[in-house]
Amino acid sequence: MWAGLAVTLTAVIVYSGYTVAQIRGLERLQAATIDRNRVDSLLLLRIQNNLNSIALALRDMLEGAEPYPLSAWHAPLARIRTDLADALEQEARYSPAGGAADQRGYLASNVRQFWDALDRVFTLAAAGDAAKARDLIRLSLEARQQALSSAVSRLLVENNEREQETAARTRAIYAGVRRNVSIFLAAALVLVALTSIYLLDYNRRMFERMADVSRRRGELAQQLISLQENIFRSVSRELHDEFGQILTAIGAMLHRAGRRETREADLREADLREIQEVVQATLDKVRLLSHALHPVVLDDAGFESAVDAYLPGFEKQTGIKVQYEKAGASRELDRGVAIHLYRVLQEALNNVARHSQSEAAAVRLQFLPKAVVLEVEDRGVGFRPGGKQGLGLVSMQERAELVHGRVEFVNREGGGALVRMTVPTA
Repeated sequence: MWAGLAVTLTAVIVYSGYTVAQIRGLERLQAATIDRNRVDSLLLLRIQNNLNSIALALRDMLEGAEPYPLSAWHAPLARIRTDLADALEQEARYSPAGGAADQRGYLASNVRQFWDALDRVFTLAAAGDAAKARDLIRLSLEARQQALSSAVSRLLVENNEREQETAARTRAIYAGVRRNVSIFLAAALVLVALTSIYLLDYNRRMFERMADVSRRRGELAQQLISLQENIFRSVSRELHDEFGQILTAIGAMLHRAGRRETREADLREADLREIQEVVQATLDKVRLLSHALHPVVLDDAGFESAVDAYLPGFEKQTGIKVQYEKAGASRELDRGVAIHLYRVLQEALNNVARHSQSEAAAVRLQFLPKAVVLEVEDRGVGFRPGGKQGLGLVSMQERAELVHGRVEFVNREGGGALVRMTVPTA
């Protein structure tokens, strides 16, 4: 989920930055090219209009149809000259950078030469030589005016071509933005779909796991209640049958020994010896039952001493030979860790006695710098693959989780089972 969120945010940031860059490029293109090109075209049209007005004035001056001398055209042309100069100045300021610089230089040079020639025309006209003035108009001014009009027309054509190129670039940018939006939306939909599928599958697996854990906890609770009742029933039966009968027998023996006369001292000594044996057997049973309920030696002497005391008794009761190995520097374990390790050891060895059909077992205790490892291994039939876990295995897993450890159930190659419990220690 975090990876999906990170990828989504990264895609959004990258796409947003790219889109902003494209929009800014479009704004620069519009401000630097489109708007300036439009203004420049309007100024060129203004220049062309002035040149057309000059052409009309020159035609009228040549035809002489008006009853005015040539000098009468000086004032109108002066006004056109002022407006043309202003239009040329503004056009030079708004013309696109680097665009047709040679033609604009040619235009400015020809305009200066045109006005110089026109000034000579008016000088000749003022001197009374109207014929030479008209010849100068015919031979020089009209040609220069046509050249100026052609130059302005070429600039207008270039501006129009540039505007078309800019429009094409603008359309390409808009098409790229639309394409990127479509790609981004498609990628976002795919990402959202994949994330949703993953979340649904993850939630499904989590709910299944929770349901399985809940079911296992319920089964474990039922088994623990059943086990508790069996323990209570066993303890009750032991107290009622075994210890009740033993105490009754002891009472009968003491009563019989008390009725014997002094001359029967040897018989009384035999009775007392029998009573002592019965009492010792009873004490052993009491200690065995007490140890099964809770190993007192674990509280008094520690985990290793409890293991040393437990293993010989297990060998004596079951006839299974146990090989015990210790490794690492011994240290005192926390009481909670010790009791759970001890119960796992008991349960693993009980499983060996009940299910493994093995005549030998190995117990290994290893102290690591930050953990303690307990292993119980046998050479029996091993665990059933895919079989349902019984109460013993489930309780070992629960005990491992209580001390933040882990327990492993491994089938060894060649037969046999290995139970390994690893518990972190402070």
